[in-house]
Amino acid sequence: MIRRLRPVFGFKVIRQKKRTLPEVKQFASIFLFRHGMTFFNRDRKFTGWRDSRLTKQGFDDAKIVALRLKDKKIGVAFHTALTRSKQTLKEVLRFHPETFMVIQDDRLFERAYGKLEGLTHLEFVKKHSPKIYDVYHRSYDTPPPGGESMKMVKERVLSFIKDLLKFVKKHKVNVAISAHGNSMRPFRQYFEKFNNKQMMKLYNAYDAVYEFKVKI
Repeated sequence: MIRRLRPVFGFKVIRQKKRTLPEVKQFASIFLFRHGMTFFNRDRKFTGWRDSRLTKQGFDDAKIVALRLKDKKIGVAFHTALTRSKQTLKEVLRFHPETFMVIQDDRLFERAYGKLEGLTHLEFVKKHSPKIYDVYHRSYDTPPPGGESMKMVKERVLSFIKDLLKFVKKHKVNVAISAHGNSMRPFRQYFEKFNNKQMMKLYNAYDAVYEFKVKI
């Protein structure tokens, strides 16, 4: 049985060491990426807050992300309490001894799917209908039973972004964020200026990295 975690919102410093990395000048970078493929992803199950771990393919995905970021300077890194986020970030940070702080913030948690979690997409469609599946899976403001709508996810992600921008400007540092598919949607919407309809159609690949510049 895959356990279900409950998020704790706000910055929580997991580890920290003396900073040796110089402050960035003019612009800082935010490197956003998705965790690698999990067993639930592989099996087409609603994951949500269930703590499914990376598959072998998932570790390969994380290693590709790590190679994409190998030559970047990362001062601070963020993950959530979910194991898949932490496992992915660990692969990335193998190349970054300069990282002086790791922070956990569950405002970047995956969207909660409530009673759908653990079901395969096919099981749900057979039990209900493709129409109801589409509403719960991709509707902006309709939450599944016991879960979150994307509108609700967006509210907590925007709260995180507000605090993140203050943090980046204060510390003048590049940051890496190991996030989740649905928490990345409003994050990208904010920086790439998508409307809600466009945001809901975004696909975030397991091995992609999105870079956003922040004026210091």
